[in-house]
Amino acid sequence: MRVLGIDPGLTRCGWGVVDGRPGARPAAVGVGVVRSDHTLALELRLLELHTAVTALVREHRPDVVAIERVFQQNNKGTATGTAQAAGVAALAAAQASRPVHWHTPSEVKAAISGSGRADKEQVTLMVTRILGLDTPPRPADAADALALAVCHVWRGPTQDRLRVAALATGAGIAQGPLTTARRPPVRASRWQGIGSAS
Repeated sequence: MRVLGIDPGLTRCGWGVVDGRPGARPAAVGVGVVRSDHTLALELRLLELHTAVTALVREHRPDVVAIERVFQQNNKGTATGTAQAAGVAALAAAQASRPVHWHTPSEVKAAISGSGRADKEQVTLMVTRILGLDTPPRPADAADALALAVCHVWRGPTQDRLRVAALATGAGIAQGPLTTARRPPVRASRWQGIGSAS
């Protein structure tokens, strides 16, 4: 499995590509950071990020794109920019018909270091060891992106199996009388009268 990990951000968006499979030591394929000028208009920064992620997907042809799930931060401006960057990365993946999986920071930290509260230095150190890198990936955004990719290599297939099992278990319920397929169609006349009379 080849995974493109994305640590979203407007000023610095980390990316890392890893090859691997569950239970085996993964191998780093590429790592870096996409930067954008904070003086540019927001839409132009998002366009630059979209173009860069599209190029990464085209170059590395990942099987999956793993993106950090945005969580609430004290700085709402930072959280908003991170969410926008994550959305643009997901869009680029979808346009290339690549599945997107989301992982929380604590999930990634636990997968890499065994502790969901590991700091950035610990994550960088463990990523360097796990991937057998000569030097730690810098900045931390790049290391976080590699950590996301490793996390998905190790945990993604299990999550997929659990998701499939959950869907199979709920299949009987989904066929009940309240599903969309069995609901009576909405009659056009119900909507034609709205706002038509005074």
